[in-house]
Amino acid sequence: MALEDFRGEARDWLEDNCPPGARAGARGNRDDGRIWRDRLVEKGWSAPTWPTEYGGGGLDNEEYMVLIQELRRIRASVPFGGMGMSLIGPTLLELGTQDQKRRHIPPIVRGEVNWCQGYSEPSSGSDLASLRTRAVDSGDHFVINGQKIWTSGAQFADWMFALVRTDPDVPKHDGISFVLLTMHQPGVTVKPIRLISGSSPFCETFFDDAIAKKEDLVGELNKGWTIGKRLLQFERGSMASLVGGAAVREAGPTLEGRAKDYAGEHDGRIADDALRARIIEHNINNQAYRLTQRRTVEEAKDGRTPGPATSIFKMYGTELQQDKSSLLVEMRGTRGLGWEGLGFDNAEIGDTRAFLANRAASIYSGSNEIQRNIIAKRVLGLPD
Repeated sequence: MALEDFRGEARDWLEDNCPPGARAGARGNRDDGRIWRDRLVEKGWSAPTWPTEYGGGGLDNEEYMVLIQELRRIRASVPFGGMGMSLIGPTLLELGTQDQKRRHIPPIVRGEVNWCQGYSEPSSGSDLASLRTRAVDSGDHFVINGQKIWTSGAQFADWMFALVRTDPDVPKHDGISFVLLTMHQPGVTVKPIRLISGSSPFCETFFDDAIAKKEDLVGELNKGWTIGKRLLQFERGSMASLVGGAAVREAGPTLEGRAKDYAGEHDGRIADDALRARIIEHNINNQAYRLTQRRTVEEAKDGRTPGPATSIFKMYGTELQQDKSSLLVEMRGTRGLGWEGLGFDNAEIGDTRAFLANRAASIYSGSNEIQRNIIAKRVLGLPD
């Protein structure tokens, strides 16, 4: 099908099937949201690029880019996100067994399960390969004991994908396995971590003789480090995020509009010369980043997520995000300091909190220092 023909069909289908309550700007409507999710699942567009045999849409990257553009055009909510869709799903599609795909992919496509990630431990963050959570072979299953930390959304998760140590007597990278386990079992205890903001997006997770079935070992025994690294590449720059990023037109007020509100304007331009120059620089860098995403999509072979080069997107995307947050706060002067209370509107409070939250973005999912090391060694081929 020609791309413009697909655009026309997608546009018609979206107009006919996306209820008013599922579009931005409309009053939230739970029934409309549920109807929209069900229709996306039935169409296969909850996972637009995944194989149709597992309930996906089977779209190629160009068609997916068009779909994202059309979703943005009518301000419709986009397909499902979460760790199932962005992390473990793509990993299983590439590296899982047929049985694992058959059991785990369709529920992800239908939005029936929530997943969490069992990587970091209290003494194993940046040096993840030093992890100590043990998994002992017990016939048809593994018995798991240990602790994970910073497990985002664990209190709501149905399943976890985890790196566990299955051989303590070999070099640390060689004795790790990648397993899937249900969170709904007696051996799993989750304790949310309360942050200074009052929210608890992260958790501690404890395993006391928890069970992971042998059929949920992904890849070979003791070869999980390779699986775990590949999953992180999906996290840092999956084809879905690359395509979506390349196609996206950012919603809401622009940086220029916000700056004019607070710094004033002269002859249609931001009145403050220094602020105007910083915003121009940010916009140029952001556009270059989006074009690089698009080039990566177009150069990708068989629609596969790139390898170590994804670290570039994690590192630079984080820096762009932090730069924008800083601009939004700094241009407001004292009105950019509001955490709560009278005298600050919702946008000001939201941007201040986002600025503080975004400080962590260059640490989690692999710090920017680690990303620079990966880029130097695996992309540029520089010596150790």
